[in-house]
Amino acid sequence: MLEPPVRRRTAELMDDPSIAVDAHEHALRGLARINRCSSVAGTLWRTISRELGTPSPGSLSLLDVASGSGDLPVALASIARDRGRSLAPIASDISDVALKAAQQRAAARDLPLRTIRHDILASDLPEQADIVTCSLFMHHLDPAEATLALARLGRATKRLLLVLDLRRTRRGLALAWVAPRLLTTSRVVHVDAVRSVQGSYTMAELADMARHAGLAGASVRPAWPQRMLLTWKPPA
Repeated sequence: MLEPPVRRRTAELMDDPSIAVDAHEHALRGLARINRCSSVAGTLWRTISRELGTPSPGSLSLLDVASGSGDLPVALASIARDRGRSLAPIASDISDVALKAAQQRAAARDLPLRTIRHDILASDLPEQADIVTCSLFMHHLDPAEATLALARLGRATKRLLLVLDLRRTRRGLALAWVAPRLLTTSRVVHVDAVRSVQGSYTMAELADMARHAGLAGASVRPAWPQRMLLTWKPPA
């Protein structure tokens, strides 16, 4: 088996505070399209169903951290509605542009969505939720930052934490170059997709950071395509 490439983190274009609003919005749409094609919401929904089973009467709250355009919490709430279940989504992000896009996305699906402007590296999340999700964020962080973020995600979780991210593999690098060029015209996504995989972690590295974050018993498994999913439940 080929060894993974050495991790190399480079600042991504979408992380630049001076990025033009139209370029930012274009990139968010491109990322949402990639998530749809990668069946990210389906992967998370199957895990939620397996881990939590049939929910008790009432709505489960879902907090998506570093939510971007909110495509994942909106998609999960839509899946739940189609299956006669109730999921109350909350999107948290540091970007006002992203949160506005999330609200527009939810309105287009006729779904309620609360938004929170928050920097998880600055402080604990302001509230807890039954389910906490975080997708494609850990690779933006250095190990110490990722460990801190995981600890704060864990403290915000009542029942289930799901952290989905890219895996640093040679196949993943190749896919990151090809797939975005087929799915979006956003130059930001074209550049950032490759930088994201270069800055991502291996499953062993993510599991080690989870242990240091106090997430005892967390599991990390591969997810399609060239992603990985960390699953953790707080102790009863």
